[in-house]
Amino acid sequence: MRKKLKILVALSGGVDSAVALYLLKKQGHNVEAAFMKNFSEKVNLKGDCPWKEDRIMAYRIAAQLQVPIRTFNFEKEYYQKIVKYIFDTYQKGQTPNPDILCNNEIKFKLFLEKAMILGFDKIATGHYAKITKTGGIYHLLKAKDKNKDQSYFLSALTQKQLAKTMFPIGHLEKTKVRAIAKKAKLINSERPDSQGICFIGKINLKTFLQQKIKPKKGAILNTRGIKLGQHDGVWYYTIGQRKGLDLPNGPWFVSKKDVKNNILYVAKEGESDLYQKSVKISEIHWLGKPKKLPLTAKAKIRYRQFDQDIILSKNKVQFKSAQKGVASGQSVVCYLADDLVASAIIL
Repeated sequence: MRKKLKILVALSGGVDSAVALYLLKKQGHNVEAAFMKNFSEKVNLKGDCPWKEDRIMAYRIAAQLQVPIRTFNFEKEYYQKIVKYIFDTYQKGQTPNPDILCNNEIKFKLFLEKAMILGFDKIATGHYAKITKTGGIYHLLKAKDKNKDQSYFLSALTQKQLAKTMFPIGHLEKTKVRAIAKKAKLINSERPDSQGICFIGKINLKTFLQQKIKPKKGAILNTRGIKLGQHDGVWYYTIGQRKGLDLPNGPWFVSKKDVKNNILYVAKEGESDLYQKSVKISEIHWLGKPKKLPLTAKAKIRYRQFDQDIILSKNKVQFKSAQKGVASGQSVVCYLADDLVASAIIL
């Protein structure tokens, strides 16, 4: 018989976390819920976070399922850990991944710590991923629904965090989650999925960054050094970006950023400047026991990218096929089959 646990569910107001809560309660666990208030324009800058609507919906779901709910306010910590990181990284000419950091520092650190202080055995979220344990080691696996798999965003988690976490819907397809919500008559069963940056929402990145990083005109050059136009600051762009360049005879893609001289370089599809076969990486973060290097594995450098064949070394990832739009600051996440074994930051 499965042990009944005391579980705190991170309830966001969305259908995924609502179904996670519903399933855990149905299994007989002692469940409670908590809503995280992380971003508001009082403490942070202007964004598009519908936290008020989300919070109301979370409380309505908790009431419908007759589950106690509370709110954790992490606004100050979120600003220090995530918002400042976004601005600092873009200003250096890199492309940050705030969703990975948000999971590691807020959802599975601050939220987890609060839950442990309050006497809960575990926390649960509506993420699409799976956790297994073999030989005393916790493994983070891809979700059953490969189109919704969120393991990429969980790639910085630790053994301690995995040991105290549950993903109740990781074994389900998204369509099944919606069906469960509809059958249970959950009031948010048809609510659209959230989009955009973790807790900030769907924003115009350039407008958001301009709140702290002031515009500075600079040249846009092609691979032969010919000026094609001008930009408002290299920090507003990311490698591989196509939209927002407003250049003739396109499409053009950002291939390189010279932060010191504020020059943006662009290339056409197929030009070698747009591709890399080898990238330098930071120290490797192993989710479980470190593997022997060099390691032949699969990897992705962005969410929803198809897995790529790689060889992972201590300071480098070698791709079998040249990769388009490799951006420093992003994460490269490595898998052995469905098992996420390691991650690192692209330098």
